[in-house]
Amino acid sequence: MKPDVLALGSFPEATWTELARRFSVHRYQALPSPESLPPELALRIRAIATEANRGANRQLIGILPRLEVISVFGVGVDAVDLDAAQERGIPVTNTPGILADEVADFAIGLMLASARQILIGDRFVREGQWMMGPIGLGRSVRAKTMGVLGLGAIGRAIAQRGAAFGMRVLYSGPRPKPDVAYPYVSEVRELARQSDYLMVACKGGPETRHLVSARVIDALGPNGTLINVARGSVVEELAMIEALARGRLGFAALDVFENEPNVSEELLALPNVIVQPHQGSATTETRTAMGQMMIDNISMRLAGEPKPIE
Repeated sequence: MKPDVLALGSFPEATWTELARRFSVHRYQALPSPESLPPELALRIRAIATEANRGANRQLIGILPRLEVISVFGVGVDAVDLDAAQERGIPVTNTPGILADEVADFAIGLMLASARQILIGDRFVREGQWMMGPIGLGRSVRAKTMGVLGLGAIGRAIAQRGAAFGMRVLYSGPRPKPDVAYPYVSEVRELARQSDYLMVACKGGPETRHLVSARVIDALGPNGTLINVARGSVVEELAMIEALARGRLGFAALDVFENEPNVSEELLALPNVIVQPHQGSATTETRTAMGQMMIDNISMRLAGEPKPIE
């Protein structure tokens, strides 16, 4: 008999096919409540396969007595109640490494789209404005400073790409990395002050909530660009919106938001902002590989091979 797995969110078709081949899969788009999950099913569930932005809360973990593993589709585990899992001895796994290059490519794409006005240029041509004269000048990235907040796998991949563009790269994080040559800046505000482009690539969760505060945003300044491919919670969004509207922050290119998928109307009305639907890793190849790792993590645990968060 196949093990019962609770699957939360949306996965590539290849992932659903492989899940169904290995397990008895019970699909839910959002976190089920105790009332919506049949008691007889709750007694059988041995694993949760969940999108990073769905996670698994204490309430859900508490109603699954046979739960053996929570396997996250993505890197972030901030939506999983890690304390509740640890209390039960339930390992939480994720899919690191696979998506780092993809997200880094996307972050660089956001930087270039903002600096070189790619979205504005598209509208400029489509709306016939080119017939009336040339578009305004954009901004260069070459010889500018890129500050990377969080030099994990994604941050390192972003930094490598920034260096390839001829940028000066600085980084900040909890501590210096002994194996990198980029200068370390301990204070986030100072990193922002020295940066032309500030890349937010750190983990989410309570430890980093509003790490990019109003003071950090002001330090980045009226010529600076804030690019966030991490979590919306890392940036003090209301302060960012006010700074963008008043010209204290020059530009922003955002793939994540504090209350996604509900995005502030005030933010959407600003002309100096690029917004995206949290799609940093969203290619067929990468998402399929992430799904396979998520499934393999479940199989390993159910076979008696514990695999903690990497």
